[in-house]
Amino acid sequence: MRVLGLDPSLQSTGFGLVENSGEKLQAIVYGIIKPERQADFHFRLNEIRTELEKIVDLYHPDEVAIENPFYARNVRTALSLGQGHQDCAPHLASRNCPLFEYSALEIKKAVTGYGQAEKDQVQRMVKILLNLEDERMPLDASDALAAAICHLNNRLLELRLEENPQKEST
Repeated sequence: MRVLGLDPSLQSTGFGLVENSGEKLQAIVYGIIKPERQADFHFRLNEIRTELEKIVDLYHPDEVAIENPFYARNVRTALSLGQGHQDCAPHLASRNCPLFEYSALEIKKAVTGYGQAEKDQVQRMVKILLNLEDERMPLDASDALAAAICHLNNRLLELRLEENPQKEST
């Protein structure tokens, strides 16, 4: 299963594609989409959409995990996340990519075991979990990879429970 994780923002949208091969998670590609700061709002959204289209068309993720903007702590962050989220969602729907949303707390907890972890702690754990040694990995990219890991953990657990329903009742 391939999951594309997204950390949406108008400033720097992180993306990360993680594949589950057996019991191992592997990062396929990750990075950031960073529109020009001086560009008008609609040009920034268009650049994010265009780059996201390229990623989805090239790597064909099975599902997409995204940070839910409605759990952000401050209004400015929520608005920025919401605008990035609103731009990503229609494109993903047009490509029949199921979209799953998680709060930042859920993502951090899934990766670090602590829902209040700092971005650098999340990044360290992402690198460990995916066996990466990239010293220049942007924080937005590691947040996107963390969203993908969070979703893969949830989906794999669901699939195991579906395969073995009798274990659920014990």
